[in-house]
Amino acid sequence: MQTYINDIIKSRPKIPASPLEKISGHCVLYNCVRSQIACCTEQCFMLIFTGERSVEVKTEADSNDSTEHLHDDKPRPYLSTVCEKTFTRKDALNTHKHLQSGGELYSCTQCEKRFSTQHYLMMHMNVHSSKYKCTECGQNFISNQVLTRHRRIHSGEKPFECNVCSKRFREAGNLVKHGRIHSGEKPYKCHMCDKVFSESGHLKRHMRVHTGEKPYKCHMCDKVFSQSGVLNTHMRVHTGDKPFTCQVCNKAFSESGNLITHMRVHTGDKPYKCSLCNKSFSQSCSLQTHKRHVHSTL
Repeated sequence: MQTYINDIIKSRPKIPASPLEKISGHCVLYNCVRSQIACCTEQCFMLIFTGERSVEVKTEADSNDSTEHLHDDKPRPYLSTVCEKTFTRKDALNTHKHLQSGGELYSCTQCEKRFSTQHYLMMHMNVHSSKYKCTECGQNFISNQVLTRHRRIHSGEKPFECNVCSKRFREAGNLVKHGRIHSGEKPYKCHMCDKVFSESGHLKRHMRVHTGEKPYKCHMCDKVFSQSGVLNTHMRVHTGDKPFTCQVCNKAFSESGNLITHMRVHTGDKPYKCSLCNKSFSQSCSLQTHKRHVHSTL
């Protein structure tokens, strides 16, 4: 897999040098030196390069603690005695301590965002100055590199090609994630149950099984969910939206799974088979009911 990733990095288009050429251990080509893979999506870029200190965005120091890059085996000898987070570098620990102790944050005069260093604030100000502005949609960015990547949305350019199936991507990070479909690599491991995942986001979502965290809250009934997709589905209870329509009888459903089950009325498909009498059913719940009432005394 490492050879495959190195080929990706070598094939990347050259990006003009800038003051962002090397910050926080990342290079201008967004090659993550902590994980040794090109894992930096736009979100990762914003996290590492802006150092934004707001409710939504972590600081650069936080991005070096033991909760990030879970596939990284590098030693983390620098321990925070307050929260027990560990860091790969002493300067990252010092920044973390500075923020924990209520150290000075640099506030943007144009918006409510705050930053851990004046340098990050100056970079952020490019957003307000329109120095790096997309001529297609008017969106502003912190650097020419991020603007260049954004422009691919409008141009349709996909410079990163999979050397196995020739599928193309706008970002190198997405190609790396795609490559794991072919390699079978799953570098993100749950430290509680040893289950492994191909993407960090999948691991993060899985961890909620252990923590019980449900960060997605319905603003209409206060019900909470562990996944945003489940919240979106739940919202249809309130809106009455039924986006999944049967092409045979035009009956509509709020969930795709319900449409799939309904289609068996038309197809006659009965995929759930009783192992005791070989009777088949269109729904798993019907099979379970059958077993309870017919075979419960066996």
